[in-house]
Amino acid sequence: QVQLVESGGGSVQAGASLKLSCVASSRTFGSYSWGWFRQAPGKEREVVAVISWSGGTTYYADSVRGRFAISRDEGQKTVYLQMNSLIPEDTATYYCARPRIPYRPIRRDSGDYDTWGQGTQVTVSS
Repeated sequence: QVQLVESGGGSVQAGASLKLSCVASSRTFGSYSWGWFRQAPGKEREVVAVISWSGGTTYYADSVRGRFAISRDEGQKTVYLQMNSLIPEDTATYYCARPRIPYRPIRRDSGDYDTWGQGTQVTVSS
């Protein structure tokens, strides 16, 4: 059973930066794309960023493009989300996730993911 463990969340002021990490206990880490999603209270879970299995392709939600950066470290089996210029609207629980099928192009629908971390809280105050 693959486990994903996120860390790096916290409470910050607007304009600050945070870097989230997601460590995967997966021997097939390199075979999958990896995604970061977030869910704010009373809202649906939404995709934030996804990185392809090769690392060569990334996707960002319009709301974070230019401020967030997703990356992966094959040796550490870790996916990162660097978040800069945080705004209050970024407040949410952030989850990393692995899609159901390996070696597929990037997927933005949470329904395509079947392995989720426990989430890490990010709170941005104005």
